[in-house]
Amino acid sequence: MPTPVVLDCDPGHDDAIAILLAAGSPEIDLRAITTVAANQTLDKVTLNARRICSAAGISVPIARGCARPLVRPLYVAEDIHGASGMDGPAFGSITVDVVEEHAIDVMHRHMPATLVATGALTNVAAYLTRYGPSAVREIVLMGGSTERGNTTPYAEFNIYVDPEAAAIVFGSGVPVTMIGLNVTHQALVTPEIVAQLNALGSLGRICGDLMTFFAATYREVFGFEAPPLHDPVAVARVIDPTLVTCVEAFVGIETTGTFTRGATVVDLHGRLGQAPNARVAVGLDVDRFFDLVIDAVGRLTQRR
Repeated sequence: MPTPVVLDCDPGHDDAIAILLAAGSPEIDLRAITTVAANQTLDKVTLNARRICSAAGISVPIARGCARPLVRPLYVAEDIHGASGMDGPAFGSITVDVVEEHAIDVMHRHMPATLVATGALTNVAAYLTRYGPSAVREIVLMGGSTERGNTTPYAEFNIYVDPEAAAIVFGSGVPVTMIGLNVTHQALVTPEIVAQLNALGSLGRICGDLMTFFAATYREVFGFEAPPLHDPVAVARVIDPTLVTCVEAFVGIETTGTFTRGATVVDLHGRLGQAPNARVAVGLDVDRFFDLVIDAVGRLTQRR
């Protein structure tokens, strides 16, 4: 049976592809999309979710969530995702709207399910605080790293934006799988992958335009020759767990460090004496991952 999923996201170029992967994969029953401020403001990321769902013919509830982190001012990634949060493509008319409920109430209505979180963890922490962890089957999140960060030397963006929320999630007792930069940096969108996307028709060309813009900012900011497709790796882990190799480890979230706010302290060797609280991704089958992405976009194209 398909895995029921609520996708909490902040579209975002890679979030957009994560939405398409979740909606286009028969192994997933995508029940709702919830949005959270992170890559851009809540209004912008919610509009972007509506844009990509309209372009792909995806009809699931879309709900707005938290407009800022739990205790900190919002920090956005305009240098990577542009002023709109999803610069690059020319989108057509918007055919899907948002529901009136808050994101965490929509999450609750669609439980039990797996929560896939590809933005800041504010909504997920707010859900756990209000409704408790019992109905959440698993949380699979894109965030953190076993190595270096991408926003500060030791902090990955999603965790850096709301480390207090991340601390709640990792301390919740819900099974958590962390897909960090150490793995997503293996999923590089080469020109060959862009060409495969472009060959899939209008939706594929939107994906190609997204990745072309993403490639330009990653080249300018980080010096990458090809951009890493972070967020869909979390969705891929749900579709086929064998694609992503994980180990059990304790993950602590740094909330007070002067230079290390948002760092994920991953105790791979048990030096802290803490029981593991997460599965931590350490490897990715890159070829099979991109096969999933291409197949999902192609399947959505055929449905239209």
